[in-house]
Amino acid sequence: MISFLQTNAEKEIRKWLNQHFPVLWRYCLILTGSKTSANDLAQSTSLKSLEKHKQFKAGSDVDKWLFKIAKNIWLNELRSQAVRRGTGLHNVDEIELTNGTSTSESVLEANLLINNIMQLPEAQRIAVGLVYVEGFSYREAADLLDIPIGTVMSRLSIARAKLSNRRDASKVRML
Repeated sequence: MISFLQTNAEKEIRKWLNQHFPVLWRYCLILTGSKTSANDLAQSTSLKSLEKHKQFKAGSDVDKWLFKIAKNIWLNELRSQAVRRGTGLHNVDEIELTNGTSTSESVLEANLLINNIMQLPEAQRIAVGLVYVEGFSYREAADLLDIPIGTVMSRLSIARAKLSNRRDASKVRML
């Protein structure tokens, strides 16, 4: 017998997805480096979360649970294709990064920053996305990625140095 009643967990997941889907999509973009792949991964994550809603503990953090699902789906995809990511990412110039009220200068800066982030190796790119884009603490990012907090801190430190060097190089070219 099929039940048409939604559990609290399923209701919570559906509500989060309806209100915050762009957050999941951004994380998927950070994982994949491709707008098209991010769309596919976000959809797959949404479907899998609804299929597995009984595994979600109502009242816990939906976003963290969804991010783990997305990460696992992506890792399985990489394994199945035997693809190594870290270079050759798609350019994301066409992606709207601002809320529409920004100045053209801030839009250019945002585009430059996201392009520089997308050029980072996958591990650094994901750490930057979780901590600086989505606002997770170092501990939360470490838990999501199943790595020690020191590894997150190291990846962020290296990524900050690379981004700073790229920003400085861009400023010199503009002069």
